[in-house]
This record gives sequence, structure tokens and C-alpha cells, in this order.
Amino acid sequence: MTDRDPSSGLDTSIPHSARVWNYWLGGKDNFEVDRQVGDEFVRFYPDITLVARSSRAFLKRAVTHLAADVGIRQFLDIGTGMPTAENTHEVAQAVAPESRVVYVDNDPLVLVHARALLTGTDEGATEYLDADLHDPQDIIAKAGETTLDLSRPVALILMNILGHVPDLDEADRIAHTLMDALPAGSYLVTADGTNVLDGPAFERAIGVWNANAPLSYHLRHPDELARFTAGFEVLEPGLVPCASWRPSPDSDPADLRETDEYGAVARKP
Repeated sequence: MTDRDPSSGLDTSIPHSARVWNYWLGGKDNFEVDRQVGDEFVRFYPDITLVARSSRAFLKRAVTHLAADVGIRQFLDIGTGMPTAENTHEVAQAVAPESRVVYVDNDPLVLVHARALLTGTDEGATEYLDADLHDPQDIIAKAGETTLDLSRPVALILMNILGHVPDLDEADRIAHTLMDALPAGSYLVTADGTNVLDGPAFERAIGVWNANAPLSYHLRHPDELARFTAGFEVLEPGLVPCASWRPSPDSDPADLRETDEYGAVARKP
């Protein structure tokens, strides 16, 4: 944990993606400005709430697979956002209580609520780092100093965070710098908004967000997102709409509808 007081940087007059996302998922850790922008976004693109649920369900399935079927016991979740139900450590430690999870974010409100995330199992470890996505080497250094054994495989989770990096080359550099620091047998779990299924409506809504928030978001074609997993072994069914990534047999049909949120899981050989 950082020594700075995270509440000192808290600005309740500016919307933040972590808090708006929390609002779309039905959470309570958000402010009026976040709800206003969230509602305006929904007016242009009602499916954003389905995108949020689909993304969260994909994360749960991916983490469950890695913990239960692959045997991964270390997770580095960057840009995790506000605590909600079924966070990465809850999912992983439900399968393997000894799992070690490091969350990384630099939003003051997220840091204020960090204690809610630091309630993992006694057998495992759950830590929170205040660090910047744009300094991946610092993230790796801090994670290795505190909780993770970087000589053993780690699952790197980049969910809806690389879209906040305007330049595709820079986003690609960040993803690969992080993965380069992890040993063979590590995995990348990634998902971001796309513009292929309902692009115009989603783009208009993103325009609302970018006009009101300090941190812009950029929809990308799946071919662009595929750069983040280049050089790795992408698990079946590949880079697909999140709802189509190994859905549970008992999934609600409403949750199987494909939206402009593509995800993939890939192994570093």
C-alpha cells in the first residue's frame, strides 16, 4: 500500500471510469457526477450495462479456468476499479485459498476503498498498489517486492484499461512490457470495447464520455486488440465477444447476446 493519503486527491466534481463502471454494475461507490454521465451514456448506448455484466462474467470465467484448470496461483490485476461482487481475489481464492492477488490502480476513491479488497483468505495474500499503468516497470517492481514471486507464472489481467491509452502503439508496448517481465507459463487476460457490432451508437456514447471525463477511452477494432496477445498462445475460442468466451451451460440467454466488448486469454510460451 502507498503511504500517501488517497483521499487528498479525491475530486467529486469530475467523473471517473472506475466509478461510472461501478454505477453500471449496480454498485454504490460513485458520485452524482458519475451517475449523470453514466445515465447520459446509457441514453446513447443502452447496451453498456450488458457490456459491463458481460465483461465481469468473462473475468470470472477466465480466472476460474486459470485457477481451477491451469493451476495459476498468482494474479496481477491492473486497473481493477471499484470493489464489486466477485472480484479477482474472491474468484481465485474460492478455487485455491492460497492464491496471491495484487491489484493496481491510481484512482483516489478506489484507494480509499482498498480495505474492502484486502479481505482475502488467511492462506493467500491480497494486496493493493498505487501505481500508474504508463509505468509498467514500476508496477512489476512493486508487485515483486510485496506479494508475487516473479519466478513463477502469473496471470496478468488488463480489463477495459488499455482503451484508456490513446495511442495503440503505446498500449501495445505497455501490455508486452508487462508480459515480458513475467515467466513462461504466465497468462494474459484482456478485454476492451470494440466498434464492430454497434459501432456508431457506441462511438456516440464514447464521445459523451470523452467530453466530460479527464481520461478518454478509445474503441478499437478486434484486429487492433489482437496486437496485445501477439506472440502468445491464444486459448480457444480466441479473441471473441466476451459473452462467447466459454459461456457457462446454465447462462441466462439474455447474457449470451454478443456486444462490442471483445476478450481473450493467452499463454506466454
